[in-house]
Amino acid sequence: MARVLPSSLTPHICILPSQDLEELLQSSALPSLHHILQSFSPLPQVTTRTTALTTVPHTSFALRFSDLTEIEAACREDEEQRATRTIDWIGDRISKRCAKWVDDFEKMNDRDVARTPWWDELRRCAEGDHIPARDEGWNHPMSIILAVSTTAPNPLQAITALHSRTLDFPSWVDVTHLIYTLIIHPKNSPLSDEEAGALFNAVKKQYGLHTYLLSLELPSPPPHPVSIPALVPRLPPPTISNGSADTVRPDLKATQTAPLNILRMSEQDIQQTARFAREFVTMNLVPWMEKCVVEWNETYSSSRRLPSRLFSSTRRLFGTSSTTPVHSSTPSLPARSNTYTAPQSSVSGSTIPPPSQQRRLAEFATILGDSKLAVAVWESLRKEGKGGSDILPLLIAPSPAVQLHVSHALNTIHPKSADLHSHAQLRALLYAVRWESTLTIGDFLSDTLEGERWLVWAAGNAEEPPAALLLAHAALLSVRKNARRRAALWYFFAANRLEKCGIKPLTMYFLRRARELSISRPDKLLSPSFWMSENKQPSDSEGFDAVMSGIEHPLGRLLYTTGDVSGAVRHFLGLLRWSSASSSPLAQLSSHTVDITKDPSNSDKVFLEDFQVAISHLKSVSGEQARLADIKLPLRFVVSSQACIRLARDSVEGEQSEWETREEIWSSFWKHRGKEKLERSGNAAVGEAFWVDITLHNPLDTEVTLANPTVIVESSSGDAAWIRDNITIETAKDVILYANESRTISIAIKASKPASLVIAGVAYDFLGLLPTVESLARRGRRLQDTPQQRQTITYASDEFLKLHVEEASQELAVAFVDDGQLVLAEGECKRMKLWMSNAGSRDIGEVWVVPGPEDQIWIQPLNSGEGLATGMAWKTWQSDNKIIPPRPYSIPLTEKLVAAGSTEVTIVLHAGRKRKQDLSFLFIYREAQGSPFHCTRVTRSYEVVACLQISTASHPSYSSDHSFSLSLDLTNILSSSSVEINQVTTISANWSCSPLAELCSEPLCPSQTARVLFSATSTGDCTSVNAVSAFVSRKISNVLHGQAIAPDDPPQLELLCGHVSQVQVFHSLPKSSLIPAPSQSFAYEPFVAHFIMDARRVAVSRSLAHSHPRIPTSSLPSIFPLYNPLSVDFVIFWKIPSEQRSGHILVSEITLGASHAMLREVLEGVESAKVKRSMYAETQREKVEMLQAIRDSEWNAEMNPIVVIVEDGLVIEHDFSQGVCMAPVKFTIRNHSLSHPSRFVLRLDHSQQSSSHHFHASYCGRTTFRGLLEPSQTTSVLAQLCATRPGTYALSDWRLETEVGEPDTEGGPWQVRHCYEQRAATDSSSSIVISDLSQP
Repeated sequence: MARVLPSSLTPHICILPSQDLEELLQSSALPSLHHILQSFSPLPQVTTRTTALTTVPHTSFALRFSDLTEIEAACREDEEQRATRTIDWIGDRISKRCAKWVDDFEKMNDRDVARTPWWDELRRCAEGDHIPARDEGWNHPMSIILAVSTTAPNPLQAITALHSRTLDFPSWVDVTHLIYTLIIHPKNSPLSDEEAGALFNAVKKQYGLHTYLLSLELPSPPPHPVSIPALVPRLPPPTISNGSADTVRPDLKATQTAPLNILRMSEQDIQQTARFAREFVTMNLVPWMEKCVVEWNETYSSSRRLPSRLFSSTRRLFGTSSTTPVHSSTPSLPARSNTYTAPQSSVSGSTIPPPSQQRRLAEFATILGDSKLAVAVWESLRKEGKGGSDILPLLIAPSPAVQLHVSHALNTIHPKSADLHSHAQLRALLYAVRWESTLTIGDFLSDTLEGERWLVWAAGNAEEPPAALLLAHAALLSVRKNARRRAALWYFFAANRLEKCGIKPLTMYFLRRARELSISRPDKLLSPSFWMSENKQPSDSEGFDAVMSGIEHPLGRLLYTTGDVSGAVRHFLGLLRWSSASSSPLAQLSSHTVDITKDPSNSDKVFLEDFQVAISHLKSVSGEQARLADIKLPLRFVVSSQACIRLARDSVEGEQSEWETREEIWSSFWKHRGKEKLERSGNAAVGEAFWVDITLHNPLDTEVTLANPTVIVESSSGDAAWIRDNITIETAKDVILYANESRTISIAIKASKPASLVIAGVAYDFLGLLPTVESLARRGRRLQDTPQQRQTITYASDEFLKLHVEEASQELAVAFVDDGQLVLAEGECKRMKLWMSNAGSRDIGEVWVVPGPEDQIWIQPLNSGEGLATGMAWKTWQSDNKIIPPRPYSIPLTEKLVAAGSTEVTIVLHAGRKRKQDLSFLFIYREAQGSPFHCTRVTRSYEVVACLQISTASHPSYSSDHSFSLSLDLTNILSSSSVEINQVTTISANWSCSPLAELCSEPLCPSQTARVLFSATSTGDCTSVNAVSAFVSRKISNVLHGQAIAPDDPPQLELLCGHVSQVQVFHSLPKSSLIPAPSQSFAYEPFVAHFIMDARRVAVSRSLAHSHPRIPTSSLPSIFPLYNPLSVDFVIFWKIPSEQRSGHILVSEITLGASHAMLREVLEGVESAKVKRSMYAETQREKVEMLQAIRDSEWNAEMNPIVVIVEDGLVIEHDFSQGVCMAPVKFTIRNHSLSHPSRFVLRLDHSQQSSSHHFHASYCGRTTFRGLLEPSQTTSVLAQLCATRPGTYALSDWRLETEVGEPDTEGGPWQVRHCYEQRAATDSSSSIVISDLSQP
């Protein structure tokens, strides 16, 4: 038995009636002929035959009848335009009927089992599409019935005219169809029955056997109407916008406007018409289709046989001499008997071919029930990429392959990444309807097929009503599979798309269904430990938060539109708990006025706007007496865990961790000097304001306004009236919190009497409309003292912020005298004044200030003027070479600060890093020796900007007078001010630096650059280098071996200072301390030496912390020294006269001389030692990272110490008429190592390739030179260049091999530490010019 196919896959019959037949039917109160015949479809019990002559019974054989002129007119319309009209038409039909559908459907008991009326309507509209399409042949006419009546003046002439009529189809419409002639003979016809019979015989003789004479009564007046099944709705023809006449007949358009579910025909006429319909199918249409299938199958089978050239190749291989004729083309199709191929016009000259014969074969075989042949042909078409994947799921047995066919069919018409056009949406809808209506519900919902997902795939990303109804039907099917969460999600998506189309009743129904399914809890049992760990009760259920906001928002708007404003306010306020900032990203698809997928932050904004409108309307209607007490915010803006009380002595700015760092600096400093502790009193003083810092966090994705924020204070000293009289509580300004913003506000409180206060909560007006109070209570600790408390979760009482207000005793108030905006230039020294006053009742006799670890300050001593200490210069100074940790500074006081006493202190700040930063000071004070310490804080923000761009460079010197040349480039990057460079100072332990030129006395204009050149010469004493290297090596070895690091000091260094200024170029006399130099007029401030050492400490500490993150910061000063003996520091003293600014910048970037991986032995010892296994991979990774950081550090640097300098640029004149020229070439070889000797071998290799365009140098005589260089030693070798012709000869053909040895150990054997090989650089320009005197 054949499977019942959907009506869209049934034969399409077009009818062309004559004018007299139309008039006859109209006079008999009957619709058009194709409507009459459609009411007799489907036919029961029809039998067909396969190509194997097997009978196939059909329980139902449906036909589709259409008017030929309507089909011809519709084919002229653009497919995309028609698809757009179809989708709009379907949406309009559903919108007009859905209200009653929803009302009737909600009254049903079991809504999840019954078929929904909107799905039936969608299916009928989709299957009503009967216009031929280019991509398939189902709607192409399979037969054309030419119908006339015997009431015509000349029936035979009318039949001849119909047969001679040209079909107005495009070229892509298949012309293979059965021509059938129908003669309707009414009782009131002017022709008698005999004459009608003669007419029938004449037509049958002339046009073939496919002719039928239908005799009807057609009484007048018409009989009582007979109910018939409602016809499938069809798309009405398009309206003509330019006013031209429509090609569709007026009566046809009129009949389409009313439902055709009645027929005014007598019983005898109904039987006669039914007999005609059956005879037409069984005696004409089916046999003609079977004949076409047989003929086309023969052609299809012949094309699938083995090609004849295969047999010719076989005969040729086995020696046969016969040849096979070459077929140039496929044989033409056989003549189609009983097929009318009428002349056919071409629309706009289109040359698109009709559906292939192979596809028509598959379609005919599918209709006839020849499943075996149909599946084979459809598979062949699918493999060729010509369709078939949409029909195969209807024919083959359920299997995983069916789902692949479905996916391929949908991906072919609309790839997922592309926007869906109307035509693609309509094709996908038709596919989904065919699959759902043809497959049994058991197979469709099976786990193998999962047909409900097919509907979702077909819907794609389209936002039209058909796509929404596909999702809704998929949701209904998922409910039947008990996939409730999936069903809720698809209902939600369907409602979201329907609301954009304006179909409100169905939207609200889908949202209610989604809400019902979302709040239903899944039947899963969880362990009691889960609820305990999550701190929830098993009864707590908030639903499916991924879609709840998208469900409840339109429901709230519905409450508002129906007049329940109070309920709408509560609903909109409740939506905030599903804020997109805290829920699943799927909730961001819930927008109803904007596209949330493009701007997710608008969801909360929409919720708040609706809430504002609703509550404003409620207040305007009910007045200020509107009952809002029971309306509570579902979310919190106050972060109670971060609320704190700040006293006047505390700073409002600065991170708490920074103040803790300063307190640790003080504790470390004072623990070796005394046992007095730093007391942190948390009590406020009477008459003194204190603040409650409240952290507000906006969890929403839009800004909110919290109006009139204040705190609620309770006191054990009195009731609310006492608090109003004695406690002054500030009400802050309105706070606007932007999306996801966190902000801290301060509420000032002042008590006029001692009291014990409790800060109970925070009060504010949400959006200025809803009074809200949030508690500041913090949950108490978990109680586990008793067995019952350990078995049942029990917490202690809630904790509140508490504060005691008492009379003030000892308090120091500190403030900057000038607290304006402060912008400093990099390196500027800025004097600032602080005002200190005793705000307590007891004296203050000792004050200390603790700056930050990178703050560079200097406390001006008492009775010291602000003038410059002229004539102070450094030659050398002794450095302990220790990285001294930051320490507090003592504030000098002339006498104790009595109550209400005050004093002024001058502090000099050296601006360091370029950025915006805070100058945070922790002041420590006490009354007298032995008294406990108290503290207060002060902060000032400032910004450091760059005024000079500084770059340094170094390279080996070509002069024998010094080892290296240094360059210092200074660029003024200010926009308008000039910068004076007063002096440049160099500081090094082993390099004596001398200026090579005077310092320019003119100031640097904006964007101007100055270069200062120095020469560097080694002192020749490597004792300090070896001592510091041994110290670092020993410390690193202790670190890598996990040994304790002793707090011993590194070796001291004597630093050499060189100066170049605008007045005096350079002077360097060995001194041990700062001495006056009357000959030098450049003036030094008394704090310069302090700031230079402090800047060096900050720079080295920062560099070490970045380079060695695995070594504790507190251990770095005990491992590394302050100075590397091979380093050179520059100090640039500058001045901006126009802005009255001056300062100095320390540059520590250059290390001169050669190093020899002094930590190599330590690292090799660690790597070769027995590795201790660690059970933690992270610990092993940290060790590897530490080892690599030490290997890459400056203390393990390695380089070739030998430098070759070729004397070039010589011009030699020679008379080549007397022979070749022997030119001397001098090679200078210098050892830049301060501690290690080196052996070298210089080879003059003329075969070396050079990129120079000069002649290659050929040497004669000795070409290999060997030698030994002690540390810092220089030697020269002389080679003879042999020139055979004048020209320029490149001096780059040399190769130097170097062996670095260990330091001399009392005449021991030579030990090689490193080996190097170097050649001249490829871009070397060293050359010698030899000219010929014999040529004029």
